[in-house]
Amino acid sequence: MKLKLLIPLVAVMALLGLLLLGLGLNSRDLPSPLVGQPAPAFTLEALEDPEVLLTEQDFIGEVALVNVWATWCSTCRAEKPLLMELARGGIPIHAFNYRDERDAALRYLEMTESPYRTIAYDPAGDAGIDWGVYATPETYVLDAEGVIRYKRIGPLSRQLLLDEVLPLVEKLRAEQLRAEKTKAKQARRTS
Repeated sequence: MKLKLLIPLVAVMALLGLLLLGLGLNSRDLPSPLVGQPAPAFTLEALEDPEVLLTEQDFIGEVALVNVWATWCSTCRAEKPLLMELARGGIPIHAFNYRDERDAALRYLEMTESPYRTIAYDPAGDAGIDWGVYATPETYVLDAEGVIRYKRIGPLSRQLLLDEVLPLVEKLRAEQLRAEKTKAKQARRTS
């Protein structure tokens, strides 16, 4: 009889232990199931021109960052100077304007310089859901083939850029260059 009471008690205690462990995790450290996968498909209007439709193909072709931002996000504004440095340094940055008002986003971009080459307007957050967005800002690194190689939940910092993002971008660019050289050699052999 005592054993019958002990089994449910042990099960409840184990469940509570798992819940407490989960509460102690930092959501920024959660692994993304999308890392190593192709960028999810989307079709959205360009923020600056609703007549232009953008897809994931507009983000692909070279090593690039994809940043998810909104005007109502104060940490997005705080990380913008770092994004500007990256853009000036030749790193392409594409973006999703996420769950935002188009007019507010356009006013924000008019007031300040933009680090973004391409901005997809995602007012309902539908593409964001497919990309696994938890909150803004979020930043992804895509390789030239459009595979997500890195995801950061929360703002970028200079140290994070130096320790994680820039070394990965350089590695991926070197891989892309080697692949292009190999492809060119093969093309010369067949011609």
